[in-house]
Amino acid sequence: MRLLQRTPVIDNIRQAVADHDLHRKVELHDAVLSREEADSLVTGYARNRHRAGYKFKNFWANRLADWFQHKLEKTTAITGLEKVAGIEGGAIVSCNHFSPDDNCTIRMLSDRLHRPKLVAVSQATNFAAKGWQGFLLKYIDAIPLTDNPAYLGGLFEEQLREKLAERRLVLMYSEQEMWFNYRKPRPPKRGLYHFAAKLGVPVISCFVEIREVPGTVRDEFADVHYVLHVLDPIWADPAKSLKENSLWMARRDFEQKQAAYEQAYGRPLTDEFTPHDIAGWHPGRF
Repeated sequence: MRLLQRTPVIDNIRQAVADHDLHRKVELHDAVLSREEADSLVTGYARNRHRAGYKFKNFWANRLADWFQHKLEKTTAITGLEKVAGIEGGAIVSCNHFSPDDNCTIRMLSDRLHRPKLVAVSQATNFAAKGWQGFLLKYIDAIPLTDNPAYLGGLFEEQLREKLAERRLVLMYSEQEMWFNYRKPRPPKRGLYHFAAKLGVPVISCFVEIREVPGTVRDEFADVHYVLHVLDPIWADPAKSLKENSLWMARRDFEQKQAAYEQAYGRPLTDEFTPHDIAGWHPGRF
């Protein structure tokens, strides 16, 4: 089953790398929304987030997420926590995006820093998902994202300010799309750093190393576990403009992730695709 589901996704990743399009959507069954549908969804979410019905579902979504997190904690390690222990206020977290599970590693970080529940910024299409995953994506602490400039400068920024004022860590995926078990960091989009600089909060730079569990290969895939590497936090420079800061912060974040990747895996970061890029994948082995 895992082979049938993931081989086409890996083919999509391989082609995206060959095309030098490292932000391409590669998953097979993500919802497709028109601009009007996405706008209606995100404004409806913003309007309903303070209502009793949302809060009830939010409570149970967090309990379900806590259960997944506690299972993952048994095999997940965190390094570098001391680098961000002194940050008192809210912060935006940047992390490589390779699995629906990767936000649980940042939930662990938030808990270790004694913060309120992690907030995840998530594409509007995720809020149209069905089943228990759709329930989690819609009702866990989240902020929906679209590319509508009016929304980004209005309701989105309003929600972001609200959560940061509560000392929350807000996870934003600068790589944009999830690439299944992809080990390499991808160049970041600039939006995350724009908001960090504009709102005067640091970026907590993180890189998740994906390690294979020996002896678990079946249907070409092995089980994996994670090591969350917390890197140096990145602050905007008050002497720079907003654009200069966002470009510099994005470049610095990627440099740190590249160094973390090369140290974790003992190989240079290249722009070529190899089977090693997909953690736990053993093509041709049954």
